[in-house]
Amino acid sequence: MSNDKKVPVWDNNFSFLMAMIGAAIGLGNIWRYPYVAYSNGGGTFLIPYLCAIFILGLPFLFLEYSVGFKFKTSLSEILKKIKPKFEVIGWFVALISFLILCYYVCIIGWDLIYIILSFFKGWGSNPSAFLTSSLLHSQNGFLGLNYIVWPVVITLVFIWFLIWIISRTDLNSGIGRVTKLLIPLLVIMMAIIVIYSLTLPGSNIGYSNLLKPQWNMLLSPSVWLAAFGQILFSLSLGMAVITSYTSYLPEGSDLIKNGFIVVASNCSFEVFTAFGIFSIIGFMSFSQGIPFNQIITQGVGLIFVVFPTVLNIMGNYAYIIGPLFFLCIFFAGITTTISFLEPLSLAINRKFNISRKNSSALLCLIGFGISLIFATGSGSYLLEICDSFLNQFGILFGIICQCIIFGWYYKIDDLLNVLNNNSKLNIGKFWKNIIKYVIPIILFIVWITGLYNLFASGNINYIIIQLILALIIIIVPIILTILPEH
Repeated sequence: MSNDKKVPVWDNNFSFLMAMIGAAIGLGNIWRYPYVAYSNGGGTFLIPYLCAIFILGLPFLFLEYSVGFKFKTSLSEILKKIKPKFEVIGWFVALISFLILCYYVCIIGWDLIYIILSFFKGWGSNPSAFLTSSLLHSQNGFLGLNYIVWPVVITLVFIWFLIWIISRTDLNSGIGRVTKLLIPLLVIMMAIIVIYSLTLPGSNIGYSNLLKPQWNMLLSPSVWLAAFGQILFSLSLGMAVITSYTSYLPEGSDLIKNGFIVVASNCSFEVFTAFGIFSIIGFMSFSQGIPFNQIITQGVGLIFVVFPTVLNIMGNYAYIIGPLFFLCIFFAGITTTISFLEPLSLAINRKFNISRKNSSALLCLIGFGISLIFATGSGSYLLEICDSFLNQFGILFGIICQCIIFGWYYKIDDLLNVLNNNSKLNIGKFWKNIIKYVIPIILFIVWITGLYNLFASGNINYIIIQLILALIIIIVPIILTILPEH
């Protein structure tokens, strides 16, 4: 066996925890959670949110921990060992992570541009027009494909090069060292932003809207589905990232303790960040006399339109808070992007005996080529469609398959023993029932609902793009499964 197939090992548990927290803390924590919480019951959203953590988040996280720790290889190789026909599912999951990475880097590229602009408020007096027209030259449909957005292309070159530099090196010298540096810095910078935001006039308008309970919404199924969806995406579940990172843990690691630390860190960060985001929006509502519900949004609009608009009225402190905020986005994005590359890189390394250095280089070149599609005038349009489809269809389908395979085809008691062996806090049969019954049923409902919403619009362009993506995530895993092992 080649030396390339030797399993690398984290040099200490702190490296693993920082890598795992870095994989979990991403754009979804900063731009998704505040809006989801506000629009799904405010303060009462914490009830379904906490339930989702204990019903979905921790149980599936423990499943991925036990699988990675026991087999110490890629998900595709693990599933092949269980049953050869299951290998294709492993490639499917790893490919989903990689495709998400290909457009995720574009958002980080936009943020990199805004880091520079934040030093002189280069987005001007109309941040919305600047983003869509001046910077991205956004067009709905395919007509924008013939227009290259060169500033975004330049950032993509830098970001993919950075991902390659980090991922090609030894596990601890690359991912371990970077996450141990960036995650503490990210927490410190976000703490500065949140503390400052709470001192702004009108901040109470923001956090009171965030905390205001709407008890009647607890009976709405959509609120509970939103909570499960947030935990799913926030923790990067079902993307083989956790399985890959856990496969590098040394013997004797306390999996259950590590799981609780990662989930608590991730969820605390996004709730804490929400206070800062909402306080800043409350300041804008107070200063401009605009009703709060007319300002609050999520995603690209929150980061690149609402926040720059607030910075325009903030005064000189904006030249400190602005760069800090966009730097937080960048740090969170980089630690997440390197985790998205890992599952497919590890799978290629294990099956085809291609070194970590070469597999990272190959995937970064391919990924750069794909991401150029999102650096066109149609980029933001295509990005939104791809993000919805891959998250609502791909990830959910992969998780359901993993629950069925490990819950029904594999001896789940063996995984339970793996979790409990080195842990002072043991879990029991309740966990097995959640994996076998509860998660598949809940996520199947979410999956059907999301899939219906994706195709319900009837927009022919949407349907064409979704069908192309469906073919890619079906055909490519089949090809990678059929190719002979080296």
